[in-house]
Amino acid sequence: MTTIFFILGLIIGSFLNAVVYRLKTVESLWERSHCPVCKKKIRWHDNIPLLSFLLLSAKCRDCGEKISWSYPTMEFGVGVIFALVGNSFFSLENSVSYLPTLFYLIMFSLLVIIFAYDFKYMEIPMLVFWIAVGIAGVYYLMIYSGLVNQSVQNFHPGVFSAVVSGIIAFVFFFALAHFSKETWMGYGDAYVGFLVGFLVGWPEIFVSLMLSFTIGAIFGISLVFFGKKTMKSQVPFAPFLVIGSFLAILLPRIFPQLQFFPFYF
Repeated sequence: MTTIFFILGLIIGSFLNAVVYRLKTVESLWERSHCPVCKKKIRWHDNIPLLSFLLLSAKCRDCGEKISWSYPTMEFGVGVIFALVGNSFFSLENSVSYLPTLFYLIMFSLLVIIFAYDFKYMEIPMLVFWIAVGIAGVYYLMIYSGLVNQSVQNFHPGVFSAVVSGIIAFVFFFALAHFSKETWMGYGDAYVGFLVGFLVGWPEIFVSLMLSFTIGAIFGISLVFFGKKTMKSQVPFAPFLVIGSFLAILLPRIFPQLQFFPFYF
C-alpha cells in the first residue's frame, strides 16, 4: 500500500505545482497545463510526474526553456508525504482508519501549497488557509458530535486541545510580528501558526514550534554561510512551520519510542 500512496502523491504533487503557479497568476485550475514561457499546452506524455522531467532533460519540448527543479522536487516530496501518511494511519483491514487518512492527505496537501507559495513569493495564500481551517473545523465537529465513528477520535487531538493550541500559536506569532514591525515574522505566519496548532493540538504544538525554529535556524545559517543571504535578509518562516507540523504528527507514529518524549505525556 505504501507504493500506491507514493504514486498517488506524485500525481497530487504535480497538481499542487499547478495550483501554486495559478494562484499567483489567477488562472483557472481546470485548464490544461502549459509552459509559463511559450504558453504551449503540455502534452499528456510530457506531464508524467518525475519521469517526464527526466526524459525532457528538464527543458520544455517546444521552446527549450529550462524547467525548474521545484516541480519534480514537490512531486517527489508529496509522494513521500503521502507514503508516510498511508504507512502511519491507513489500515486496509480497519475501516475506521480511512477517514483520518483522507483528512491528513487533504490537510497536508493544503499545507504543501502554503509551504511552496510562501517559499516562492513570500506570501501566505489566505484562500488556502481558510479552506484548510474550514475543512479541519467541519471534520472535528463531525467527529465530536457523533456523526462519525467515535473511534476516529484516537487519531486526533481533542477539539478543545486543537483550539487552545491554535490560539496560543497565533498570539505568539502575532506578537512577534507586531513588536518587531514584521522584521522577525510576518502577520501571515500567525495564521499559519494557528492552522498548525489547530492540526497538531496541545501540547504537541511545542514540539512543532521547537522543530520549526530549529530547522529554520539551520536553514538560515546555511544560507548566510554559503553567501546566499545576509544576516538582514528575510526568509519565509511558514515553510518551517509546515515542516514542524509534519514531523510532530508523523515522527511519533513512525518511531513509537518518541512517544516517551516529555511533550507527549
